[in-house]
Amino acid sequence: MKSAFRPLRAVITDVTSETRGVKTYGIALDGTLADPKPGQFNMVGYPGVGEAPISFSSIFSGSRFEHTIRAIGRVTRFIERFKEGDEMFVRGPYGSNWPLHEYVGQDIVLIAGGLGLAPLRPVIHEVLSERASFGRVTLIYGARNPDDLLFRDEIAVWRKEIEVLLTVDEVRHPGSWTHHVGLVTDLLGDAASVPERTFALICGPEIMMRFVARGLFLKGFDPARVYVSLERRMRCGIGHCGHCQQGSVFVCKDGPIFLYRDVYAFPDGLL
Repeated sequence: MKSAFRPLRAVITDVTSETRGVKTYGIALDGTLADPKPGQFNMVGYPGVGEAPISFSSIFSGSRFEHTIRAIGRVTRFIERFKEGDEMFVRGPYGSNWPLHEYVGQDIVLIAGGLGLAPLRPVIHEVLSERASFGRVTLIYGARNPDDLLFRDEIAVWRKEIEVLLTVDEVRHPGSWTHHVGLVTDLLGDAASVPERTFALICGPEIMMRFVARGLFLKGFDPARVYVSLERRMRCGIGHCGHCQQGSVFVCKDGPIFLYRDVYAFPDGLL
């Protein structure tokens, strides 16, 4: 249990500006994490500033990985100033993961909104590395406008192996966008035509996840085949502070990856 409290020194190996206020940081640890998995998160921060829970956006090994971070709070705005060669501190990995072993031989639909693509990116990487192990794989990804799309260069590569459906809320320059304009729920009819053999993985704003899940249920999905990622209210990462507690469940320890049927029963009705 001692390791759960002990931050490891990390060096930033590279910084990629994704969109306004969002950067991806390559991390090299002075040590190694214990078997990080897609969907899990680290507590990332700096002494005297604090920590923030950040999901893995890519995993190369226990000592090399990436975090994609939006600068929206004290800790993340502090980190935003970091550049290659700077140090931060990381402890983890914490929480549950997307259970990829359950999806072998099955179809998968991944539905992301905004920064929600980052926690799903390691899933896509694993699927592509073992593409023959999965059936039809579809990514539905929505953002406010084309400039807010993450990992645009990678999406072009993903299209060669999986189906990718993009949508935005608005287009500032008519004629510059050839994909859908509207909500991600508009595209559910274009993906996963056989719910009985399809798993759905959803990550994004909670209001989006709520309506996506309801849309999937109308298509015949079983709540036991729909997973969501919740990261709100987490502070300590190990279920000690109680800030993320929902009844007997701790989002940081029992999540952040949940079956929808379990989230639906939360006292606060998160979804």
